[in-house]
This record gives sequence, C-alpha cells and structure tokens, in this order.
Amino acid sequence: MAHRHNGRKRRGRAVNGWLIVDKPSGLTSTAVVNRVKRRYDAAKAGHGGTLDPLATGLLPIAFGEATKTVPYVMDGLKTYRFSLRFGVRTETDDAEGAVEAESDVRPTEDEIRAALPQFIGDIQQTPPIFSAIKVGGERAYDLARAKKPVVLEPRAIYIEDFQLIGYTDADHAEFLVTSGKGAYMRSLARDLAQAVGTEGHIAALRRLTVGPFTENDAISLDELDSIGQIAALEQRLLPVAAALDDIPALMLTETEASRLKNGQPVSLLKKADLQRIAGITEGDTVLAKGQDGPIALVRYSAGEVQPIRLLNL
Repeated sequence: MAHRHNGRKRRGRAVNGWLIVDKPSGLTSTAVVNRVKRRYDAAKAGHGGTLDPLATGLLPIAFGEATKTVPYVMDGLKTYRFSLRFGVRTETDDAEGAVEAESDVRPTEDEIRAALPQFIGDIQQTPPIFSAIKVGGERAYDLARAKKPVVLEPRAIYIEDFQLIGYTDADHAEFLVTSGKGAYMRSLARDLAQAVGTEGHIAALRRLTVGPFTENDAISLDELDSIGQIAALEQRLLPVAAALDDIPALMLTETEASRLKNGQPVSLLKKADLQRIAGITEGDTVLAKGQDGPIALVRYSAGEVQPIRLLNL
C-alpha cells in the first residue's frame, strides 16, 4: 500500500501489534526499530522505552495501532539486572565513557545492603549528563559531547525494589532493580557507589521485563532474520491489546461500540451494567472491547465512558 507523504511515496504495510525484541549490545534502540520495521515492511513503528546502546534485553516495538498504546507500556514497571563496577566513575556513567574519578574503596556486601533502602520508594534522582533529556531545547548528550556545562535538575522517580545479587569478583557486583518510569540505572549505580564511599559505573545492563512483557515474549534479531516468510513473521507479533494487560476491560454491545466509534460517550448507569463496571473505578482508563476485539481506550467517569484513543483494528 503506497501512501503519499509530502509528495514522496512512503511504502509500507499496515502492520498492527507488538514485537518484543531482545536487543543486542552495541545497537541504538532507533537502529533496532528501523531494522525491524524494514523486515516487516511496516508503515509505522515505534518503541516502548529506549535502551542505551550498551544495554541488552527487552525492547518492545509497536507497529501501527499499537503505537497508541505505547504510553501504557512506558508507565508500567520495568525490571533490570546490572553489573556495577566499583572504583571508577566515568563521564557517561557506563563503560563507554572516559574515566572521571577513581577510588580504592571496595564496600562489603553488608555495607551495600545497608545502603540500598535509601534508594527504594519515591526518590529524587539526577539523570546522567549523557542522556536524551532536553536542556534549553538541546539534548543533554549533545551538550556533554561538545564539552559544554550541563546542569540537570533532580527528578522524582519510583524504585519498587533494589537487590544485591552478590559480588562476581573483587570489583563487580550484580543487582536486580524494579523501577517506574524515567529512572536511570546508570544514575542508580553512580549514586549507590557514592553512598558506600566509592565511585562506580554500570559495566553491563540488561532489561528483563517492560510492563506486561517478559523474556518469554522476546525474539532476537538473529532469530528474526532467520524467518523467511512474512506470514511466519506475523505469527511472532503479539496483539495490540497485549500492552494493556493491566488495564481493566469492558465488553460493549454493537450499538454501544458504534456510538463509541463515532466519538460519543456510552452511559453505564443501568442496573444491568453493575456487573460490567464492578472492577472499574472513577477516572480509570479502560479498554473497550466488542465482538471482534479491542475498539478504544476510554476513560470511565460519572457513570459513562468517553473515548480517548480509537483503535482501528
């Protein structure tokens, strides 16, 4: 199907759904999206949360209508495993950057465990200067690379869990983290090292889960490249609604569904509706479904649902 776009022909198939890629180290998240998009010959694709080039693991890629559900994936919890190299701080807070500071101090496992609670819950975190955060309209990493001063404000983030798995050698310890949106593992590693009286950076980072997606859902780029036919590739896609596992669902009648598709609210005030709305509370985002599957993301308020995003599936 060819679309006309700014006078150019933009090719691509209408592909809808999620592909959960196990990203290899050394590629940017954007490079992975572009490669996968070409592989599927898809008109539209985006990802559910950037991974640093050095990081590996779950990079959920949304095709077509699934791009409308990306915010719900990014708002979910994520799990990471990382290796912290004690004794060296780098300008990028990972193994790529130039060394900025060194220390001979190596904390004991007990000292590390004693420091972890201060990083759990709602905390303030200063992002790495090598990050995509905008400062006065410019990306922080562009300023940092140009050796311009970068001052980033601390921001509120949420860390649900932060565990020490153990020392792998005298200089490296492994950690497991469950975090909310906008948390930087590189900052967590840097700050923890400083809290135990030394310096540190992330030597290796892997994302294990993103929202409802786990390693069981994931496919490597090599595996993807070995699949010849488009039909077989399509079978690896998860449905658009897979991103919305944590969101309550609401079944609509055909009449209600067509009202919603026309942008009109649907009232749920009758006695017969009580059962349908039992698990839904005021202000909730809900996935409205019809006979043929998902119809829209809606907001439930004052006894009715209003469409937020229609899903054209």
